[in-house]
Amino acid sequence: MKIEAPKIPTDLPSRNFHDILYEEDLELEMCQIQQSIFDDEVLNKVRLSKMVLKNCKFINTDFSGMELTDVIFENCDFSNAKLSSSSIHKCQFSNCKLLGVDFTDSRFGNVQFTDSLLNLAAFGSSKLEKIRFQDSPVESADFYDCIFKKVEFKKCTMDGANFERTSLNGVDISTSTFQSLMVSPTDLKGCKVSTYQAIQFSALLGLEIID
Repeated sequence: MKIEAPKIPTDLPSRNFHDILYEEDLELEMCQIQQSIFDDEVLNKVRLSKMVLKNCKFINTDFSGMELTDVIFENCDFSNAKLSSSSIHKCQFSNCKLLGVDFTDSRFGNVQFTDSLLNLAAFGSSKLEKIRFQDSPVESADFYDCIFKKVEFKKCTMDGANFERTSLNGVDISTSTFQSLMVSPTDLKGCKVSTYQAIQFSALLGLEIID
């Protein structure tokens, strides 16, 4: 699956995330931000585009209604942040901490999560298209009532993830690992799994496999 990468200019000027407080339209673009700490804040409908953020912290911050386009996050901490009802397109999260993040009712397109922690993250009622989770734990993450189109979980730990009322048709989880998932048999139709996972699902469905 080809995912469209963020289009970001070179030689970006440096800014601090607190600069957004002085922007009338709460928008930052065409810049790079490093080492900013913006914890426990409430700032809704922020717009970020064509920029790079490195080593920043946004713990417990409420970013509801955020719009992200062509943005790269590296080594950023969004633990327990709120990004519900957000629009996230052509973005990359690399080595980020997204523990318990609230992404409910959001729209994702061409997004990559790589080496990022997504345990307990909530994606409920979101639409995800052309999304790759790579080497990123999603244990006990909530994907309840989501719409998936071209979604991959590559080498992720997924134990306890909730996919109730979410069709996994065409979704590739074959290289990932789990002990159990919350998913209905009808929603498993068309899911791409390994032979071992097929045996696991058979057990979850109460089938007795006889050699």
